[in-house]
Amino acid sequence: MKVLVVIDMQNDFIDGALGTPEAVGIVPGVAEKIRTWDGPVYATQDTHFADYLETQEGRILPVAHCIQGTAGWRVAPAVHEALTERAGRSLSVLYLTKSTFGSRDLAQQLLELHRETPIEAVELAGLCTDICVISNALVLKAFLPEVPIRVDAACCAGVSPAGHKNALEAMKMCQIGIVNE
Repeated sequence: MKVLVVIDMQNDFIDGALGTPEAVGIVPGVAEKIRTWDGPVYATQDTHFADYLETQEGRILPVAHCIQGTAGWRVAPAVHEALTERAGRSLSVLYLTKSTFGSRDLAQQLLELHRETPIEAVELAGLCTDICVISNALVLKAFLPEVPIRVDAACCAGVSPAGHKNALEAMKMCQIGIVNE
């Protein structure tokens, strides 16, 4: 079994408060990957609250984003539609909210799944390559050291093109496979 993890494909990271043209550009590819994936799909949502600017992250990045319940927090329409279609076909989709860059809950759930049914590989797609994608890839590598962890470079975008490229290189050094580069 192969698992797809879709990281933070939310409006604020695509065309909202922290959006980029590169993020807008990956939406169709991520939606298509979800539609054609043969295996479980997990989707994370970066989740902050009204006190975001008072948190350490908010003091370092003082741009309110992904505040729970706002339009910016919601998954992009094309990605949400692809996830909903999967669920309508009785294919596994699990949403996880997270308030940190990397999700221990995601890693723990995949570890438990792997104990029940061995996972052949985990592939990540989403935003942002240089923050949450790399963080989750490294957490998953720590929890599942013998399971190949891959990142689809064509279905990821960074805060900047240079940040995206740097994150891909860093992940390669940590034995995370990069596909579609």
